[in-house]
Amino acid sequence: MSIDIERILLELKSLPEYDDQISLQTVNGNNDPSYGTGWLQELHHDEADFTVPLFDIPYTNSVIAALGMTRTRVMRLEQKTCYSYHQDPTQRIHIPLITNDNCFMVISDQIIRYPANGSHYHMDTTQMHTAVNASYEDRIHIVGCISDT
Repeated sequence: MSIDIERILLELKSLPEYDDQISLQTVNGNNDPSYGTGWLQELHHDEADFTVPLFDIPYTNSVIAALGMTRTRVMRLEQKTCYSYHQDPTQRIHIPLITNDNCFMVISDQIIRYPANGSHYHMDTTQMHTAVNASYEDRIHIVGCISDT
């Protein structure tokens, strides 16, 4: 599947302002774009419950649906920062939107770079991993949960 990154970035301009994450999917009856971000333990739902699109972004929503993503978020990793080394309960799909060679993932001690070239990447984030942005610009990915397959 080839993804039109520019089309997604154009649609994402319609989103409300956010800091590091904003949900693109929610659960029935919830319209809070911050619900679904952060630690799963703090939520009252499973990742698979987050299937309801929050915003009128038809192309982006069609990509999310086609890839079977749930609890999908736009995640911004600020320049010169990284996440803790951690494990997720399920695997993830990443769609890099803005990145460069100084942004990379470390998964089970292996360094991997994912370019923003219209591809999506299935990552086994049940393994120990982190994301590093060692550049001077923000890194932006769409990240969605998928069942372990």
